[in-house]
Amino acid sequence: MDSCFAYWDRIHNQGERMKDKEDLSALDGVPEARDGDRAARDGVSAALDGDLDMNARTALPLPSRIPRLASIDALYPPETLDAQRLRYEELKKEFFRHFPDRQALSGPLFFSAPGRTELCGNHTDHNNGKVLAAAISLDTIGAAAPRSDTLVRVVSEGFGAFEVDLADLSVRPKEIGGSASIVRGMAAGFAEFAARRGSKPQIKGFDVYIQSKVLPGSGLSSSAAFEVLIGGILSVFSGIEISPMEIARIGQFAENEYFGKPCGLMDQMACALGNTAAIDFGDADRIKVDLLRFDPSEYGISLVIVATGGSHADLTEDYAAIPGEMKAVAAVLGRSTLVGTSIADILAQAGEIRKSCGDRAFLRAWHFVKETQRPDTLRKAIRKADIDAYLATICDSGDSSAKYLQNLYSPKNPSEQGLLIALAATEDFLAGSGACRVHGGGFAGTIQAYVPNAKLPAYRTLMESLFGPTCVFPLRIRPFGVVCIENLQGAFDER
Repeated sequence: MDSCFAYWDRIHNQGERMKDKEDLSALDGVPEARDGDRAARDGVSAALDGDLDMNARTALPLPSRIPRLASIDALYPPETLDAQRLRYEELKKEFFRHFPDRQALSGPLFFSAPGRTELCGNHTDHNNGKVLAAAISLDTIGAAAPRSDTLVRVVSEGFGAFEVDLADLSVRPKEIGGSASIVRGMAAGFAEFAARRGSKPQIKGFDVYIQSKVLPGSGLSSSAAFEVLIGGILSVFSGIEISPMEIARIGQFAENEYFGKPCGLMDQMACALGNTAAIDFGDADRIKVDLLRFDPSEYGISLVIVATGGSHADLTEDYAAIPGEMKAVAAVLGRSTLVGTSIADILAQAGEIRKSCGDRAFLRAWHFVKETQRPDTLRKAIRKADIDAYLATICDSGDSSAKYLQNLYSPKNPSEQGLLIALAATEDFLAGSGACRVHGGGFAGTIQAYVPNAKLPAYRTLMESLFGPTCVFPLRIRPFGVVCIENLQGAFDER
């Protein structure tokens, strides 16, 4: 296994500026929510470096630790609270049903980690570009209680149960590709993170029952939500003071080194931090993150994804070709990635790029140069509350993915083009009144659409006529990333 010390060097450089001196206690009794947590609950947040002119209406500070909420009321849209309370009540019942030996507890603690939606920056992160991503109201939740030993027992609704003993934090080949590897990798990352800061924490085991509304295979990052949920539990139960941004980096480490899947950092960042995150990967050692307050519903627009039902089977080669071709063009330009490349650079070497890399690689590089500029354009539109400029930029992003990135269907299976059908029907339906684009990695899966609220019922009917029932999922941007919920009883008593 590669050492993760390189990760901690980066975390240390960024995290020292965000470090909060107040100790987090290990959970024997749960501490009261602190002033900083109340601020996070109120949705206050600002930028990592403060180098951008963001006004107070949209600029938010990065959370320095996991917010601890007194109830679920601030976490979900008001119209969903009754359903969410019932959901948590059921979660608690299932916890005690699966862990009957914990009946003596007054009650478990509750944790929530959101899924995420990519708003812009389609296939830019792997070449050190910029992205705009947001946490969403669909989340993964867990009822958990600490143990006195190092055993972790996980039961996940619909996915079965497994155990991990954290006394051994080395990579287990037989766990690669499974959820147990994520738990072990997160614990290993936490232990090494703490060691780098000179402490020797006891990584405590825990019991947890998990339920998720983050749809697998939808491009909403169910795996990242699971990773940061486990990170939140480890932080609270082991008493390790850590920021959500650092949890995101440990999540990436666990997925890369233990689960065995190369991945970027966008998904974990968006799930851990909450709100809308503008992320600049230009310098891998000093990733810049700015949080923004943005809610399309304030403009009478519903943000939705549409599941087209396409299969992700055998798409690994298609996904891998995109960063591969972009980096091949970068090599012609004397770079390791395309960050910092201009259209003039591409045109100046057009002949050599087309000869050495092919025309598709040329076009994908063209897409990167334009697409990596759009998150900044969107930030300006958000700051000015200019929803028309925002939607126009989203349309430009979708157009670029279709024409230049070419990730709307697999060339190995041209008979399956559900994404293009969904986009064609959506553009015709909206007739300039909203926006749409491919969502996530592409080739199959989901599109993202901005639909005026008044048109949403008719839009749902249209999409369901093409892709079947329950294919349309309205999303709300969530103001929290991973959180610990200290008390549910008060919320239930309010009904």
